[in-house]
Amino acid sequence: MTKALQMQADLALLAVSFVWGVTFVVVQDALSGIGPYYFIGIRFAIAFAFLALIYGKRFRNIDKATLKAGSFIGVFLFMGYAFQTVGLKYTTASNAGFITGLAVVLVPLFTALITKKIPSLVLIFGVTSATLGLGLLSIGDNLSIRFGDILCFFCAICYAAHIILVGKYAPKHDPVLLAILQVGVVAVISLSFGVARETLPAEFTRPVWTGLLITAIPATALAFLIQNSVQRFTSATHTAIIFITEPVFAAATGWLWAGEVLSPRQWVGCLLILVGMLIAELKDSLTTEAIPKEAKEM
Repeated sequence: MTKALQMQADLALLAVSFVWGVTFVVVQDALSGIGPYYFIGIRFAIAFAFLALIYGKRFRNIDKATLKAGSFIGVFLFMGYAFQTVGLKYTTASNAGFITGLAVVLVPLFTALITKKIPSLVLIFGVTSATLGLGLLSIGDNLSIRFGDILCFFCAICYAAHIILVGKYAPKHDPVLLAILQVGVVAVISLSFGVARETLPAEFTRPVWTGLLITAIPATALAFLIQNSVQRFTSATHTAIIFITEPVFAAATGWLWAGEVLSPRQWVGCLLILVGMLIAELKDSLTTEAIPKEAKEM
């Protein structure tokens, strides 16, 4: 394992976070014309078909252990999307963004519980800085607890578990098959909920089509394929810190494309998130401990 591989993995995960961030406005527009479960289901179904078409031959090598691992991870991925989407109906986007971002704190906490090791003070400081930054960027003036806030907290738990599980299983199984299985599980469960709870629109609007085309391949198929392929070269905590740049990219996209203006407080939040990432990088460069050790010890 070399430092170059770790850096390449971090940059790839940063690209995934960028794609997720810039698609926020597109998804928001699409949900005005379709239910959240149907949108998630169709999005992941298209992504599954895309991956299966390209890597269909890989299914010859699938075994029971890989099927079990991919399905297990996929359930947590679905729950994360579901809790966040439904939670947005009962709370503000600011509260949802901050609470979901708590996954960055839960990842090292869960990892410490699993490995029975306390994270270093330097890493804790980096995670704290990034979390405070996410709060300054996303949270609103009203901090009242709502039903949606509770749902989004469960979302954060599921996202943290997903990151940890990918870190655990990706080194042991074919990452491509693992990604395809996760995407397929989310598609099946989401469509099932859509059939049971929503009405499929008779005709898709342009925003719906645009949202599906943009999110299905770049933000789902390729994103999760990259995550499952490269996360084995970095740590779960590193992945969590990198992924909280998503709201930074979303804010930048809103500023560049929609003319949204960030307040000084929000700019400070962006800076703190970047500081948290930098601290994590410096921590790794100052130690001789292998990056993936957290995943290996699980």
